[in-house]
Amino acid sequence: MSKHIGIVACSAEGAALCYRALCAEAPARMGRHMHPEVSMHTHPLAVYMVYIREGNWDGVAELMLSSARKLAKIGAEFAICPDNTIHQAFDRVAAESPIPWLHIAEQVARAAKRQGFKRLALTGTKYLMTGPVYPGAFGRVGLALEIPDDTERQEIDRIIFDELVNGIFAEESRRTFNAVFQRLKDRGCDAAVLGCTEIPLIVDPDDCPLPTLDSTRLLAGAALEESLKAG
Repeated sequence: MSKHIGIVACSAEGAALCYRALCAEAPARMGRHMHPEVSMHTHPLAVYMVYIREGNWDGVAELMLSSARKLAKIGAEFAICPDNTIHQAFDRVAAESPIPWLHIAEQVARAAKRQGFKRLALTGTKYLMTGPVYPGAFGRVGLALEIPDDTERQEIDRIIFDELVNGIFAEESRRTFNAVFQRLKDRGCDAAVLGCTEIPLIVDPDDCPLPTLDSTRLLAGAALEESLKAG
C-alpha cells in the first residue's frame, strides 16, 4: 500500500502541474491508471500574498499549518508544497506539523548534485531569488547559485504574478526567460533552476540555453518515491 500524499497548495497552476505530474509518473511504478491516494488543500493565493508582501513568514506558516492539519485529519501521511517561495516558512511548519514534509529545494539540490552540476541559475519570484530557501538547501551540498540582476528579477516576478499564475503563457515571456538564462550561462552557470512551480509551464527544456531542473516535477517524483516506501 502506498502512503497518502497531502498537497499544501498555494497557487493553482503550480499545484495542478504537480498533481498531474505525480499521477502521470505513477503508473510506470504502480500499474495502469494507478497512483497513490492524494488530497489537496489550499488557502487563496491572495491571502498568502498579504503575508508575503509584509515579510510575515509566521503568517505564511500558519496558513501552511492550517492546510497540513486539515490534510492530516483526512488521512494524509506526509505533505508537500508545490510553491517555492513559501518554503521560507518551512522550518517552523515542519516543527509544528502533525505530519512530515518533503522540502522542494532539497529535492532540486539532490537532483543537481546527482547530475553533476556545480553552479546553477535560480529563477522564481523576487522573494525567492533574494531569499534563503535555495542558498540554504544548495549550500548544504556544496552547490553555488547565481541570480538575475535587479531589472531581470523585477520582470521575472511580473511575469509570474501577472501571467503565469493566471494561466497566461506568452511567447515574449518565454523569450525573456531564455535571454536571462543565456546571460547567466555566460556568467558560468551550468544549469537552470525553475524555482517557481509555474515556470515549467512556459520554459521549454529543448529550447532553453541551459539544462533545466524542474522543481515542480522533481517534487512530484520525490513524493511518489516517498509514498512507495514501506512504512
